[in-house]
Amino acid sequence: MYGPITIPFGAKMLFNAVKLKPGVTIDDVELAVGEMCNVVKETYGGDKGGFIGGQVFRFSGFASEEGSMGSARDSDHDLAIVTYWRSFEEHERSHADSVFKAKFAAVGQMCTDSKELGYDMLWQGVPETEGIATA
Repeated sequence: MYGPITIPFGAKMLFNAVKLKPGVTIDDVELAVGEMCNVVKETYGGDKGGFIGGQVFRFSGFASEEGSMGSARDSDHDLAIVTYWRSFEEHERSHADSVFKAKFAAVGQMCTDSKELGYDMLWQGVPETEGIATA
């Protein structure tokens, strides 16, 4: 459940920025998010619906001075739910399903806002191995 993931080139990435209601903590929403993610993984994974893998992140408060432009140095969301799919169409079919909608509604009750934006992969890479890098 908490292992590394491998994302094939060409995958579609969905970035869901979630803003929690005032007074709702990460601990409050953790179980609902975990149940929602488990439903996606088990119900729509691979040939069952196109889900490849995903990750959930909590905003740490860190804003990079070196990698940021402009004056904004804060976030308008508390959680980022990042999922990878074979296609946007498969993603949309899964999220229209009543099984997913029930779990997403439980998360939604603790949020003021959630927006899920889709991205096409343009590049991915890892560091070259030590031997190749020195050659």
